[in-house]
Amino acid sequence: MVREYLPPIDARGLKVCIVASRYGRVVTERLVHGALECLAQHGCPEDGVDLYWVPGSFEIPPVARHRAATGNYDLLLALGCIVRGDTTHFDYIAKEVSRGVAQVGWETGVATIFGVVTAETMEQAIERSGIKGGGRGWDAAQAGIEMVHLLRTTKQSASSRKRGVKH
Repeated sequence: MVREYLPPIDARGLKVCIVASRYGRVVTERLVHGALECLAQHGCPEDGVDLYWVPGSFEIPPVARHRAATGNYDLLLALGCIVRGDTTHFDYIAKEVSRGVAQVGWETGVATIFGVVTAETMEQAIERSGIKGGGRGWDAAQAGIEMVHLLRTTKQSASSRKRGVKH
């Protein structure tokens, strides 16, 4: 028989850190707004969220790593905007930011969500940010809530197996 794990979308009691880029602020403010709306709708109080603004998306991973390492957070949301220009700069930045954010989750065990919009144009980025509702910020927060519960479930299962508890 298949054991299925479907996490609740319940943010009550969660401690959340949002690290957001000031670059492309018209986009990132909307991402942050969408994330905060999602968290609130699912029970996370405002005082359960810390928001750190960094200069650009490239600066997200080191601040995220520092905050995750404190052990004070259940969830870390990385929100930013990278728009392709006429140079290869976009490719380098997007690759390093995505790798860095993933590494934070791997190294710390904190549910860490990549909510950085990558787009060909600013118009695409604005569209994806949720100008018409929801958007990538909301999606990132919802995925994060689910991941917190999934990680808790897998940690509990692993510790039960170590103690010899049967499921």
